[in-house]
Amino acid sequence: MRPTPPMRSLLVLPLLLALAGVAAPAQALTPAGSGVQPSGPAAVTAERACAPAPAAAAHAPTVALTAPSGEVAEVPADLRAPCLALIRTDLPRLRHPRPDTEPPGFGARDLQAAYDLPRNGGGDRTVAIVVAFDDRTAESDLAVYREQYHLPPCTTANGCFRKINQNGGTTPPPTTDPGWVAETATDLAAVSAACPDCHLLLVEADNDLLRNEIQAVGQAFQQGATFISMSFGAPEFPNQTLVDAFFFHRGIAFVASSGDNGYPNPTYPAASQFVTAAGGTSLHRVHHRVQPFTRRGWSESAWSGAGSGCSLFDPKPSWQHDPGCANRTIADVSAVADPGTGIAVYFTDPNDGAGWHVIGGTSVAAPLITGMYAVAGTPGANDFAASYPYARPRAFNDIVTGSTGSCGGSYLCTAVRGYDGPTGIGTPHGVRGLRR
Repeated sequence: MRPTPPMRSLLVLPLLLALAGVAAPAQALTPAGSGVQPSGPAAVTAERACAPAPAAAAHAPTVALTAPSGEVAEVPADLRAPCLALIRTDLPRLRHPRPDTEPPGFGARDLQAAYDLPRNGGGDRTVAIVVAFDDRTAESDLAVYREQYHLPPCTTANGCFRKINQNGGTTPPPTTDPGWVAETATDLAAVSAACPDCHLLLVEADNDLLRNEIQAVGQAFQQGATFISMSFGAPEFPNQTLVDAFFFHRGIAFVASSGDNGYPNPTYPAASQFVTAAGGTSLHRVHHRVQPFTRRGWSESAWSGAGSGCSLFDPKPSWQHDPGCANRTIADVSAVADPGTGIAVYFTDPNDGAGWHVIGGTSVAAPLITGMYAVAGTPGANDFAASYPYARPRAFNDIVTGSTGSCGGSYLCTAVRGYDGPTGIGTPHGVRGLRR
């Protein structure tokens, strides 16, 4: 897939390959043409699938949204919440891998091994994936991915896959956007890898205006989904605490991408106090013959692009106790997001045809974490699922290296022992930390 230059920002990051097979922490994504060149023996280039959104203007017109609870929230009418997928451009699209090879990027088995997940899990629980625009080939592209990694079929015919619009109907949005096609395929692939037995409910908003995406989230809730993935994000805005009413539901796991612009740029809805904010890491295999004392077989560091920091508006939830932010701190947990160590995704670009790509961004982390919540089991009826990781920090891999920006070494942008902004509690080691 090749997004058009006026609509996409080209980003560059260096990937340093160590002799041990473990890369050093990735550097910050650098816009092309900035004069900053990739360093190291190898470089990775990636494009944003969706053009970034500007912040809402002061006194911008608003539109009223009614949450399922009946509460009314005012949302900036023209505020966009674009997708957060990053597509590798240094690797050519692979149309058909040879029978004896796998596509580039981490596949389902890799992700299950990295996070100690079962090869079969989910117990027919439903994960809702909220996206924008219509992906006409979502189901057929998903079938290719699942067949490649020997996952059980998930189709409309067998009752596993369902696609609806933001109003609950089956008429799709009128517009297809290439970037959101890539995002949709990424979300479906990531949930499938984390939760192979989950049912998938794809909810397509009319477009990427936050107000429509929030309405689609409400529709997912009304459809009975207990696990809701949101791989999109808008700049924070003053009225967002009112929009939190859409996420004030006990017994539901809402998960959102923390953003791809590093510190101090977290996005909404990840900044909501009732949402699990998924930060990002760089994920690498560890060769035991070189590092014999490494038990896990994988290493991770904070990915430089992951959104982190202190919310401008949302208050701190009762389960957060970090001292350097009086408001809500982002993120809560994390998973792979560095496009240099991205996942394999198959999708059909409406302008460029079908094939395999490597995709990163916190768009990968959010659906992975959502799928893990589903494997862990249904949240307690009186619980906010976002609180679970804080009760069992030892069920997570503590990420202690990497940074998302300049904050004087503070935990808000620097990975440290214990809680930190870029990676939160850490990355899941199994799913025990995502249940009651």
